[in-house]
Amino acid sequence: MVQDDLLLNSVPQHIKIHLVKALDKRWTAKIGLGSIALRSLIFYFKAVNKLLQSRDYDLIFFSTTQFPTLALAAIWKKRFKTRIVFDIQDPWHSTYYLSKPKHERPKKFWFSYYLNKMLEPYAMQAADGLISVSAGYLEVLQQRYPHLRSKPTATIPFGMHLPDMEIAQQNKLNAHAMCMEGVCTTGAAIPDRISCFNLVYIGRGGHDLLPAFRHLRSAVQLGLKKYPEVFHKLKVHLYGTSYAPNGSGKSTLIQEQDVQNLKGIFLESTDRLPYYQTLNTLKAADMLFIPGPDQADYVASKLYPYLMVQRPILAIVHPLSAVSTILRTIPQASVFHIHKDYAMKSSQITECLRDAILSLKSISVAEADTLRHYSAEHFTRLQTNLFDQVCQTPD
Repeated sequence: MVQDDLLLNSVPQHIKIHLVKALDKRWTAKIGLGSIALRSLIFYFKAVNKLLQSRDYDLIFFSTTQFPTLALAAIWKKRFKTRIVFDIQDPWHSTYYLSKPKHERPKKFWFSYYLNKMLEPYAMQAADGLISVSAGYLEVLQQRYPHLRSKPTATIPFGMHLPDMEIAQQNKLNAHAMCMEGVCTTGAAIPDRISCFNLVYIGRGGHDLLPAFRHLRSAVQLGLKKYPEVFHKLKVHLYGTSYAPNGSGKSTLIQEQDVQNLKGIFLESTDRLPYYQTLNTLKAADMLFIPGPDQADYVASKLYPYLMVQRPILAIVHPLSAVSTILRTIPQASVFHIHKDYAMKSSQITECLRDAILSLKSISVAEADTLRHYSAEHFTRLQTNLFDQVCQTPD
């Protein structure tokens, strides 16, 4: 698991942090148990129990994708009468993969599917309020559990914390290796040393992102035919595309048979990057790539760090997604929508990339007032407003 101890530096000094243990994965892996949520569940339960016994707390706020821990809310609510708010960052119990072939499903799909199906309703009976990065996620939960319709809710995405850039720069964390010096080695067909243009994506992989990547791949293939001297400068870097432990991830975005004529252009490293190294890598890129999945409700957690580094952005996303709506207000973003007509859409993306590589268009960045609307401070205020509403609502 990638660890980033610097993350604690961004937590205000007056905030008390409690650490809990977890069962050693070296032992639990022998029975197929790797989930940090399940390995730490008993320790987490004991630690929070001790806190709740020591004094009265008004509210417990769960903000994690380690969903099994949310099931503990029902126990604590019944025992301590504490109000509960869940922050739903991803769908918990999802039927999305039921219609997908086996090779596109996550590992241990059926175990996770039935565990989530059992635990989600148990946890949701305890909810006094809901926050989610996507209004669509809230609608699904309200349809599934009608009692939630009367609870306070808020759609609050991930914000950007500007001091994070200062932490990254102060600690001199190196950007991940790419053509950082303005030169790169290429095949014999072109000069040995040319300027590189680094298009960078840092984030998860997955079969649901393939439509966006097909658009990009088709655009690059077309660019190599129409503007070979331009597109041979392009390097597409994909980092952190697997949740598997570093060194054991499998690519889902670059398939050997699909990039035979693009070797040396598309470069993928499945290993996850620490957060602050990610920021420095994004800052060092010439352009950032945001692929969206084939689901309108999806909101990428990477969106606001991408905006924070103020680099040009190429986005290929669902036309009805919140990501599309937000990026269309950002001057440095070029937004394209996933479309069945790959040829038409790819030609537009090709021209966009050509202009970017040749610096044919001046890139203006979002103004401070625009970015402030997406700041962590602004979104935290929305969160605490909901907390107040929950605490003031009669039982």
